[in-house]
Amino acid sequence: MRALVKTTTAPGLTATSWPDPTPGPREVVVKVAATSLCGTDAHIYRWDEWAQGRVHPPRIIGHELCGHVVEAGREVSLVKVGDYVAAESHITCGACFQCRTGQAHVCKQYRILGIDCDGSYAEYVTLPEGVLWRTAAEIPPEFACVQEPLGNAVDAALAEDLTGHTVLVTGCGPTGLFAIAVARVSGAAVIIATDTSEYRLGLAKQVGADLTVNVKTAHLEAVNEAIRELTAGEGVDAALEMSGNPAALHQAFRAVKNGGRVTLFGIPTGQVCFDLPNEIIFKGIRVYGVTGRRLFGTWYRLAGLFKAGLNIRPVITHSLPMAEFATGFDLIQSGQCGKVVLIP
Repeated sequence: MRALVKTTTAPGLTATSWPDPTPGPREVVVKVAATSLCGTDAHIYRWDEWAQGRVHPPRIIGHELCGHVVEAGREVSLVKVGDYVAAESHITCGACFQCRTGQAHVCKQYRILGIDCDGSYAEYVTLPEGVLWRTAAEIPPEFACVQEPLGNAVDAALAEDLTGHTVLVTGCGPTGLFAIAVARVSGAAVIIATDTSEYRLGLAKQVGADLTVNVKTAHLEAVNEAIRELTAGEGVDAALEMSGNPAALHQAFRAVKNGGRVTLFGIPTGQVCFDLPNEIIFKGIRVYGVTGRRLFGTWYRLAGLFKAGLNIRPVITHSLPMAEFATGFDLIQSGQCGKVVLIP
């Protein structure tokens, strides 16, 4: 089969022939219909410090996918050949305290598809049956393959009910845009989105943001004043920090009302200092850290959101043949894209 492989400890990927996979007793082979680029994959592509310490070539990368089961191991019972599936990228141990108490999303021994085992940037991928998610046939591949990152947004946005609430989303990368779409379909009253990219703020408007603010050009006090006006001076009910930028982190805590909540999804590049008494403690704020998706509660909830009319079409900005992967990573680097999908 053809695959994109991190073959050496250097930037880039190699498009090459690779042995066709075979399933173990409880594994299946999926013919990949679509796979999307993730920020994690961009780190590996650039071969930055994080990637150098985490990934051990050779490795087929990629972890956001959908496709059809074409071969099943002899003990597989959850799916059958021909099923249309997506996949959870976190392969959990099932034995640690977290897995045994309903918290598998923070399993201490999980492996990640495309990092610890070969991933989805290929014509075929082998997957444990336990990570598969049977997907409705009416969901097109370019949507079905992004259910994994969409789950991040569902978990971040709906850690608490948003019905009738005011919401601030700081950071309009793909997951931030997904979070806006989730908040909109879930009944949020007012959604404010901030970013430094006019392109991505335009996408935020398309998926449901009521007010967008470019924090590169707008003075901080003007942003705060706009939030106060929209919330009758109270502040937002919930702030979703999706960027990892230290300034955005502080903005989220300043913007939320007393007794509100802040969800943290964006990853800072280093340590961040907070004014704990005034930004968090005296305001009585609830703070949630989000990693991955709740297994599999988030997936079931996402299926319902699709039926309720979740609109993610504007976020899927580019669909490219897998051979044009370098163009996709260039788009991510430029910021002039939403989600980029590769078709094998």
